[in-house]
Amino acid sequence: MLQEKLQAIVLSSSDYGESDRIATLFTLEHGRIKGFARGARNSRKRFGPALETFARINLQLLRKDGLSSLKQADVITLYSGIRGELSSIAHALYACELVESITPEGHPVPRLYRLLTTYLERLDSGAGNPEDRRMFEINLLNILGYRPLLEKCSRCGADFGERGALIQSGGELACRICAATGFPMPIQALRELRSCLSTGRFGLVRFTADGILPVGRLLDDVIVSHTGRKLKSLDFLRQTSQM
Repeated sequence: MLQEKLQAIVLSSSDYGESDRIATLFTLEHGRIKGFARGARNSRKRFGPALETFARINLQLLRKDGLSSLKQADVITLYSGIRGELSSIAHALYACELVESITPEGHPVPRLYRLLTTYLERLDSGAGNPEDRRMFEINLLNILGYRPLLEKCSRCGADFGERGALIQSGGELACRICAATGFPMPIQALRELRSCLSTGRFGLVRFTADGILPVGRLLDDVIVSHTGRKLKSLDFLRQTSQM
């Protein structure tokens, strides 16, 4: 078994026993994996702070099915700007938990790795906000093939036109002919969501006051339908947004 060198973002980590740690990592080369770091809490030389959540690291490991053996990790960045701002911490934890919950194990998704890195860099430069969060989510769903159909009715295939759409269970979008009820999704909000898919830069798309609520409702429904549960970090995220 050969020792590999990987680039990774720490999605979560926890203490194990008296001196070990178990970490879930999102790697550029192999996607999401889980690793066991023997003696990590006592070894500043081999690991130091590298296994802190949302740290970006260079990693050496013996990769195995289930639980890889972590040998050494060196910090690329700890995103100190994030760690100094409560709102940014909440958004970063949410992004990492979402990636951990929704990605398949052991399958590389380099586009998603780059998206997560770009989002963490954005959070590192300023406080988290709902618009950046929603842009991250729709691009994540798009990369994984989970994005709802934003251009046409999912049932009849007709264009939504100026009347917009209605949000159905699980984040489906239907036209007003196919669906009698549902949460309204204005056409402008759909245009703003589509704009998020055409740019790789955070901060360029601005949601209208009438658009951010239905966009959030849609994305929340889609994410729950694929993760199967409410993410634990959401409560912390909502608390910080009310401060």
